[in-house]
Amino acid sequence: MIEFLFELIGEIIIQFIAEAAAEAGMHSLSDARSYKAGPLLAGVGYALFGAIAGGITLWLLPEHLVRNEVLRKLNLLVTPLAAGGLMCLMGAWRARRGDTLLRIDRFAYGYVFALPLALVRFVFAQ
Repeated sequence: MIEFLFELIGEIIIQFIAEAAAEAGMHSLSDARSYKAGPLLAGVGYALFGAIAGGITLWLLPEHLVRNEVLRKLNLLVTPLAAGGLMCLMGAWRARRGDTLLRIDRFAYGYVFALPLALVRFVFAQ
């Protein structure tokens, strides 16, 4: 059971690092552009970026951190929820500081980014 918790925390950390990097990149671009995409297009974009991030994490860590098949399926449900929650907390922190908020600073968009990342790792990791 402790092993599963360490594996789960590892998966959450991987997804959070990928989301934080994406958020940092999007914040750096947010001041440079005035075009705002609609929510559907933004969701599709975040899903695409999440899948790309999943591919990058596969290149860096090609093996599953969670070995058990049943626990991997549970991880597929829990990790995107946790990553979306962490992005929501990060957005609240940014709001308290008075920083500009992006869509990824909300739970739904953080989840939309994290789910394809987790799916790519679930399907293609060894």
